Amino acid sequence: MIRLALLRHGHTDWNRAGRIQGRSDIALDDTARSELTAQALPAPWDAADLWSSPLLRAAETAKLVAGRDPQTAPELIEMDWGDWEGLRGIDLKADPKSGFRDIEHWGWDYRPPGGETPAEVWERIAPWLQRLTRDTVAVCHIGIMRMILARAYGWDFEGPAPFRIKRNRLFMVEIHGDALLPQPDPIRLIPKEPQ
Repeated sequence: MIRLALLRHGHTDWNRAGRIQGRSDIALDDTARSELTAQALPAPWDAADLWSSPLLRAAETAKLVAGRDPQTAPELIEMDWGDWEGLRGIDLKADPKSGFRDIEHWGWDYRPPGGETPAEVWERIAPWLQRLTRDTVAVCHIGIMRMILARAYGWDFEGPAPFRIKRNRLFMVEIHGDALLPQPDPIRLIPKEPQ
């Protein structure tokens, strides 16, 4: 059994503006850097393997909270939102011709124009999960976390999600072969010890 703790990257200017980031390589904003500099991974996660998406916002979050560089995995890059990247979800939702749907109406085969389906994202994440050999922290994106947690909870992107992803918390799953088991109580990051 391997344990995996998932941490969402800190805020960017695009997050605060409600813009869809997807694979756009947007850096953390200064407020996020300041907040993350004051936080750390709690034990025993501070000694776990550390991985992140190669995108700046995830890799920098990992380094700030762990105090070391992560290994990066392209499998952890955010879902490809295709033509919707950089646009605001609220604007897409207001346009009935856009095809935009809230996540509880996606299913595994929902595809943004020119983007990836949740099923395709899962296909690239699953082999990476199987290669893990010890407890691991993965700093990534809300889309990646949704796919892993959806599998762990048996949620099919229909109806309300059985989890709510918040920042500055570790969301854990246990990996038992091909099976994922959710650990329902996220763990908060802790204040960094003064140097």
